[in-house]
Amino acid sequence: MKKQHNGEGAVIIKKYANRRLYNTESSSYITLEHLAAMTREGREFKVVDAKTDEDITHNILTQIIMEEEGRGEQPMLPVNFLRQLIAMYGDSMQAMVPGYLEASMDSFRRNQAQFKSAVEGAFAGSPFAEMAKRNMAMFEAATSAFKPEGTAPAAGASKDDEIAALKAELSRLQDKVNKLG
Repeated sequence: MKKQHNGEGAVIIKKYANRRLYNTESSSYITLEHLAAMTREGREFKVVDAKTDEDITHNILTQIIMEEEGRGEQPMLPVNFLRQLIAMYGDSMQAMVPGYLEASMDSFRRNQAQFKSAVEGAFAGSPFAEMAKRNMAMFEAATSAFKPEGTAPAAGASKDDEIAALKAELSRLQDKVNKLG
């Protein structure tokens, strides 16, 4: 079979009615574990329904997350986060959530190595201690958007104004959405 790629160099994976996944680059059948490994390696892929050519990448990635969450000794997604995420479906702010989550995860990934080092080796006087505080404040600010109002943890003093401004902006946007609805 001819190797297929989309225009951006991503590998095309075909999903057949029998639920088998076919890697058009390697001309072999693969599993969800293979796709998870490709994702961890930073390899781009697109999953399409073999019959309709419909892009089903989102569904497959969600399925991988479900399997990883079920298999893990300690799930990555806390129950409270999942409940809050589900509650956002149908909410007037639903359209903003994907961009917010993507930006938060991008920021977290950019700082991941520094964050990991800071958490593992932070101690008084370490140059990583301040970085750990900044990263933790940023992480808390990102997660506070999913907590009911009044339960957001206090971030570092240097971030208070920024968080207050973000909350005010969210409130202003919520008012606009409410007026439109």
